[in-house]
Amino acid sequence: MAAGPRTTTSLLAAAVATALVALAAFLGAHQQASASGSDRPGGARELGDPDYGVCRGVGRTCYHDWGNFTPATDGYRVLLYTRTAGPRHANLGPALGTGLNPALADANVVQNALVKMGRENGFAVDWTEDVTQLATPARLFNYNAVIFYSTSRDTLDDAGQTALRQYVRGGGGFVGIHNAFGTEYNWPWYEGLLGGANFYDHGPNQPGTVVTQNRHDASTKDLPARWTFTDEWYNLVPAPSDVRVLATVDTSTLAEGVTGNQGHPGHGRNQPVAWCQYYDGGRAWLTTLGHDARDFSTDGSFPGAEQFRKLILGGIESATGRQPFCG
Repeated sequence: MAAGPRTTTSLLAAAVATALVALAAFLGAHQQASASGSDRPGGARELGDPDYGVCRGVGRTCYHDWGNFTPATDGYRVLLYTRTAGPRHANLGPALGTGLNPALADANVVQNALVKMGRENGFAVDWTEDVTQLATPARLFNYNAVIFYSTSRDTLDDAGQTALRQYVRGGGGFVGIHNAFGTEYNWPWYEGLLGGANFYDHGPNQPGTVVTQNRHDASTKDLPARWTFTDEWYNLVPAPSDVRVLATVDTSTLAEGVTGNQGHPGHGRNQPVAWCQYYDGGRAWLTTLGHDARDFSTDGSFPGAEQFRKLILGGIESATGRQPFCG
């Protein structure tokens, strides 16, 4: 028996409704996959959609210029913090004594190198592993930037956490290098300070090609388009978001692969290794590079050491406001 006009209309409406539901499901799945990063060939799926509840991104509207720094009269000064409450990288050398600017041994390669870098480039460097030196925002406001270099785990107490947050909110600069990403795991505000990123694992320590993605930043303007470097090539969960990526590693150049020791498959062909952002009133410049003591060699024996030093020097100077930030 042939269907009447009313029956045909009902069937057509039902078919259209089914198609629309299927289309909505497809678009929703595609949107979720794109947000997670799973559309990047060979890349990891990122988990969740972190919201750190602060103003952050590459726009200067997130910066607080509240007059806490007067470099025209006080010059530029940074605080280097290298306290480890977990694994300690060999390039940090033996643990330091208490107080500000304790004695350094030759094996304290990072500390000696950054003090020398400051001396040669016109800014002062204080150093410490004493958390009481970060106890108040007023103390931190003596510095145009605070550098966390391969700190680890819960390196700050409650007073230090509060002081760092208030310092950044008052327009302070933050520089996070290498295992600064393995620090304060369970503090969401700090994860946001890192660019919405956290260390998960890394693959073999091996040579690779760093690709300079942005030549307009103070940290990258003097770098070649591609340069060889050896590092651990951190895999991140989450991966940085709402940041300006400055450099990546071309993972196709990693002969031993990018898969980490806890199974992370990497981030696709171009894996971020340096980026910048404004965050909760302050400036934050970040790099996952910096594993080896030879990163600071000056005799040409370690490929990429010269470029790495230029990278972090520009990052420090821009985070302090001495150079334009996050260009």
